[in-house]
Amino acid sequence: MRRCLAMLAGLALAGVAQAAQAPFPAAAPDTPISSRDRVYAAEQFSNTVSVTDPSTNRLLGVIRLGDPQPANFSPLYRGQVLVHGMGFAPDGRTIAVVSIGSNGVSFIDTATNAVKHTTYVGRSPHEAFYTPDGREVWVTVRGEDYIAVLDATTFAEVARVRTPNGPGMTIFSPDGRYAYVCSSFTPTLVVFDVASRAEAGRVAQPSPFCPNIAATPDGKQVWYTLKDIGKTVVIDAAPPFATLATLDTGPITNHVNFVDTARGRFAYVTVGGLNEVQVFDRWRFTKVVTIPVGSLPHGIWPSGDGTRVYVGLEGGDELVAIDTRTNNVVARVPIGQGAQALNYVPGAVPVGDGTAGLQPLGLAGNAFHLAMGPPGQDGAAPTTVALYDQGLVQVLEAAVTELAPRANYVLGFRDAAGAFEPLASFTTNPAGAAIVNATGQIRQIVRDGGTTRRWLEIVVQGSDSPAQAVQVQRP
Repeated sequence: MRRCLAMLAGLALAGVAQAAQAPFPAAAPDTPISSRDRVYAAEQFSNTVSVTDPSTNRLLGVIRLGDPQPANFSPLYRGQVLVHGMGFAPDGRTIAVVSIGSNGVSFIDTATNAVKHTTYVGRSPHEAFYTPDGREVWVTVRGEDYIAVLDATTFAEVARVRTPNGPGMTIFSPDGRYAYVCSSFTPTLVVFDVASRAEAGRVAQPSPFCPNIAATPDGKQVWYTLKDIGKTVVIDAAPPFATLATLDTGPITNHVNFVDTARGRFAYVTVGGLNEVQVFDRWRFTKVVTIPVGSLPHGIWPSGDGTRVYVGLEGGDELVAIDTRTNNVVARVPIGQGAQALNYVPGAVPVGDGTAGLQPLGLAGNAFHLAMGPPGQDGAAPTTVALYDQGLVQVLEAAVTELAPRANYVLGFRDAAGAFEPLASFTTNPAGAAIVNATGQIRQIVRDGGTTRRWLEIVVQGSDSPAQAVQVQRP
């Protein structure tokens, strides 16, 4: 019996060892990390795409798609706003970068870092990804109710695929047969036949807010995240697309991706509210390990051989490299402000050093970080705050957790005399969490100036009494 089990285990490991990494099919070969590879992160507050060499874990520079605030408020402004989503062509020669605020999809040549074309689509697109044959790019137009299908050669919109309101992201089965579209506004996931663009099935989402979806290289499972309730759901990739598991992952669950190695098949999930990456066994749906990474992890992608996973820290201005053999953080790379989607592109630069057109990080590297928690309590801080310097103004982003669900609060400043100045009102999601943003000359207000010093507080909406503070800035 022992001998039979050992033989079966050996065969299973041998089969996995040849598996490729997402989004490629399992039959594709692994690609060892090299200086030809690139890691790209879309950064929504600096409006940049950072470019990192994974062989040295060194930032090479940024592709600047737009200006910071307040320059991008001008009616004559022509750059991109809220650089956010990202996908790459199967041949690794192009990345498609989505800018939510300007409704643009910028196609960037990976060898030269030059923008080849920008296609403008409908209101507030969220993500874009290539079909496995490389012929089309499907862009989820989250502010409306359709997918804009772009020709990957001419970059023109050639069709629209209707969806429930607010499609969040599209990912394709590795064989290119199905397109899986989760929703950010409607609790329904829709599957389409790619060739005919006809609907092939529907799956009920446990909640409306899905930001990310991924298909396993073996073509057997699809995983998607639910940011509002802190869960990750697994469905069968084949009809009738049955739900296989619903996992509790935590507040502000962001993105999911996969690693296939000789040790097994794993899913890596970024959980922004807990500042960690959770690793799951894809066969048993059990959590293997939890990896602390830093403030508000968001985008995640494996290297071409699965030996590393890269994570963008939205609240930490860093790209984190995880060694998948030990599941330890092995490198931290400074990047731009507010990292969102992430792509690891094997062989992105076939010749040369691939640094043409890149700019220094500059102002995009300036940020200040704070923590908040219940008054009078020590220990782990449930809320992290990033203050991004834009020059004349600053952008504040708070990843708030551990409040009452579906409740109304105000984030603001308290001064030494007890006066409260509101910055932003917000409502928590069903998990008691929220992402809160504000813009202004905040740096000058929070700087220690003696009697003018102020600190951040969160209070219950309708009260500005210090006694009503539920979270306060920590030293």
